[in-house]
Amino acid sequence: MRFSPLVDRVAGKGAGAWRIHWEALQRKASGREVILLTVGDPDQPPPAVLIDATVESLKRGHTGYSPIVGYPEVRAAVAARHAARTGQPCTADNVVVVPGAQAGLYCALQCLAGAGDEVVAPEPMYATYEAVVGATGARLVNVPLQADRGFHLDLDTLAAAITPRTRVLWINTPHNPTGAVMTRGEVEAVAELARRHDLWVLSDEVYAELAFDGGHTSPWSLPGMAERTVVVSSLSKSHAAPGLRFGWMVGPPELSGHMYNLLLCMLYGGPPFVQDGALAALKADPPEVAAMRADYRRRAALLSGILGDAQHCRTAMPEGGMFVLLDIRGTGLTSTAFAERLLEAEDVAVLPADGFGPSAIGHLRISLTAPDAVLEEAGRRIVRFAGGLAG
Repeated sequence: MRFSPLVDRVAGKGAGAWRIHWEALQRKASGREVILLTVGDPDQPPPAVLIDATVESLKRGHTGYSPIVGYPEVRAAVAARHAARTGQPCTADNVVVVPGAQAGLYCALQCLAGAGDEVVAPEPMYATYEAVVGATGARLVNVPLQADRGFHLDLDTLAAAITPRTRVLWINTPHNPTGAVMTRGEVEAVAELARRHDLWVLSDEVYAELAFDGGHTSPWSLPGMAERTVVVSSLSKSHAAPGLRFGWMVGPPELSGHMYNLLLCMLYGGPPFVQDGALAALKADPPEVAAMRADYRRRAALLSGILGDAQHCRTAMPEGGMFVLLDIRGTGLTSTAFAERLLEAEDVAVLPADGFGPSAIGHLRISLTAPDAVLEEAGRRIVRFAGGLAG
């Protein structure tokens, strides 16, 4: 039997990036005490207000259908939060509720690009991006982020990648997997290119609350950009609640109308009890959010400091997010071989970053989603393993 061409377009190289993760999970299930640092699944509990409101909503029997693009009061709360952080007007008409940022990125690109179009995105990039673009039928054009620039965007290279077929500039800041945070000047340069060439900017801001120095700049905040910017985010990282699958898109009201049609035939609205919990958290602005940012900054400094002793390896303090990137090219091993042997020898699971793009080849992405003591132990094991290779 034959399948749609879509099945090939969504089978991107990034799909294989998780093999070490699945192997580590199997080891844990068999009783091995594996330190799992492969995925960005927060170890902290979600804010109490979020959990309490969600549970209370379930007890009230709030389990029916919800509006296709989300309850107006929930969208208004997202809009108020976004307006406060960007200094630009935003209303419920700009907001669509989706099940997590991943769904938001997928749905947004379905409405922004199609066959014959090009989507320009820096790489390394999150492993699902390639398939998300592939699902639209558009072509992904990558712009490399170089390690010697701290994985910051070379704006001349970005400008050179734009062609008459370009439809979308896709940015992610704070960046996964590198931890780089785009400066205001860099975001302004992207915005200028978008205005000059009449392009959309798709801004993945799921780690915005985890910019360590509070320096996150959204393109929405810049003059003349609200009508051509789509911001995607969620509570998954900032509120340690990825399992709730609560995310949103912020864009022009016209996009919300198209999103209604797409979600009508795709998801038919989201769980009302999840939206009730999210509404309570958005209104309360719980202190746990700032505490998590402090946690990840401290953990990043802790692990980066320990890994500084790993022979023939290099690392740098990330500027945001929940990952540390370790350059292991000096060991002579591929990142996959290093990760496989590290798991076998030391029961530490980290993610080979090759699946994030050519510029990440020879790097490992190490999640900070573990308590300090666990990260210290993992760091010592990695240093020991690297020392054994050197010997």
